Amino acid sequence: MAVRWRTTRPGRIGRSRRAAIIFVALAFAAIPTVTAPVQAQETKPAARQPNIVILLADDWGFSDVGAFGSEIATPHIDALARAGMRFSNFHVAGSCSPTRAMLQTGVMNHRNGLGNMPETIPDEHRGKPGYDTVMNHRVVTIAQLLKAAGYRTYLTGKWHLGSDPARLPEARGYDRAFSLADAGADNFEQRPIEGLYDKANWTENGRPATLPRDYYSSTFVVEKMIDYIEADRQSGRPFLASINFLANHIPIQAPDSDIARYSAMYTDGWTALREARARRAAALGIVPAGTPMVTMPTTRDWQKLDDDERAAAVRVMQAYGGMATAMDREIGRLVAHLKKTGDYDNTIFVFLSDNGAEPTNPFGSLRNRLFLGMEYDLATDNIGRRGSFSAIGPGWASAAASPLSGYKFSATEGGLRVPLIIAWPGHGEIESGAINDGLAHVTDLLPTLAELADVPLHGGQWQGRSVEPVTGRSLVPMLKGATESVHGDAPLGYELSGNAALFRGDYKLVRNLPPTGDGKWRLYDLRTDPGETRDLSAAMPDRFAAMMADYRAYAKANGVLDMPAGYTADEQINRYAWQQQGRKRAIKAGLWLGGGLMALALLVWGWRRRRRARG
Repeated sequence: MAVRWRTTRPGRIGRSRRAAIIFVALAFAAIPTVTAPVQAQETKPAARQPNIVILLADDWGFSDVGAFGSEIATPHIDALARAGMRFSNFHVAGSCSPTRAMLQTGVMNHRNGLGNMPETIPDEHRGKPGYDTVMNHRVVTIAQLLKAAGYRTYLTGKWHLGSDPARLPEARGYDRAFSLADAGADNFEQRPIEGLYDKANWTENGRPATLPRDYYSSTFVVEKMIDYIEADRQSGRPFLASINFLANHIPIQAPDSDIARYSAMYTDGWTALREARARRAAALGIVPAGTPMVTMPTTRDWQKLDDDERAAAVRVMQAYGGMATAMDREIGRLVAHLKKTGDYDNTIFVFLSDNGAEPTNPFGSLRNRLFLGMEYDLATDNIGRRGSFSAIGPGWASAAASPLSGYKFSATEGGLRVPLIIAWPGHGEIESGAINDGLAHVTDLLPTLAELADVPLHGGQWQGRSVEPVTGRSLVPMLKGATESVHGDAPLGYELSGNAALFRGDYKLVRNLPPTGDGKWRLYDLRTDPGETRDLSAAMPDRFAAMMADYRAYAKANGVLDMPAGYTADEQINRYAWQQQGRKRAIKAGLWLGGGLMALALLVWGWRRRRRARG
């Protein structure tokens, strides 16, 4: 059984049947015995197309939402879960841009140009088909599709799908957009991730933009979206509002009051938190009771940390919780606004994360520690505040992914499986509080929303030219209570940075390259083992061979390239940072140092000359 219902109320289908019976009875009762004047029938106005709000979180793990097992306070997201359906077997890409491109287009990442990201692509792959590192022009976005159907289209927050004028949001179908072209930025000021970018590339409607002095990322992207919605309200047309939060991407930052909320928490460490979340997720019906878990090799023993390490680790998780709660509060502000304006009941809400929790430790190398120490205030008491730079690292990321294995960048369930909530509060066919554990994929969201909005897909032709057809499948049957995934037993392939997977029915074939894995293919039954603890490749050789053939067919059809020997995403990010910023800063520092030494030498030379002259 793929759907578990938490509450019951009559759906539209049941109401329609009863209405038909009543109508027939009244019709027969009203047959006149004498000729009567014909009465004009009242015509009901056509139902207004729904508004659509997409709430995209950044780097939230599978159990980071209260409704999925978290201790973090997310009451407003939880309210959307109660009003709609949770998908507990929903998959995205292992990092942000590929997911965002698939969400925008309904097309797999190698077909939409995001075979890899600018920050993680090896030089050998640059420029190859499917490896554009930006969303290409062979795809149609959800904004273009809905705009052509009469929608107003808006986007705020992180874009990361191209920074040139032809690839910014307003060139891809958005009427208004205030967007960040980069992977991330500071949450309190107009500042880039130092060492990765030279500036925070914010634009509004294609022009460089300046953030307000009281800027905080989650507050700003919601406030700007409300402004956009109200600016065009008189048009009377429905809207698409795509809100793309920076929370909880590195750097982890939150208002002091939100961090303080968690001041008494997390002292027991990440392993205890991982276990507690697994129990809550099972109690909520998100995963089967007793789901086995692995201990990831990157998870340090909490008891072996020294006092300073433990204090910093506790503080960064408190800031992480505060950052998530701050984002949730802004979602609540948007919902309250839509209720006040009468839009809430006819708005479809979609909440998801772009990938699993971020395990990167930016302080892993001496060079990084020295550089970040010069750029930021790294004191433990300042973690999470303005001017700080911090990340939760692999220990807390393992808790955020609980009870799954792995995290961002990998093809593990912890990297690919994230929370999804779809709610349409005034629409009876989406049952309140339901949980669906059928396989779903991020490419499914565009056809789902198009069907709910009664907007036809483009069918591979757009404005007189051929484009990539939508590959996702509408989730509407699952929203209406279908007990099986819309993907059935069809194979669904995936690859990013050499980490690869193929889903088919309840089974998953997966390979992870070092350092997350060993490059070996494994087979798991996700229905009974979502934590990927029991490799079935030897026990089920026929299924393993068939799914290997399915993956090879997917890789060939999508132009998947093999990774260079020794490649890792972490090393490539460091290489990218050096090429983009490190080399320039090193040269600049060298020039300053050289100039300083030359000035010092001149001073010494002058001093000695004067001494000789006096002597």
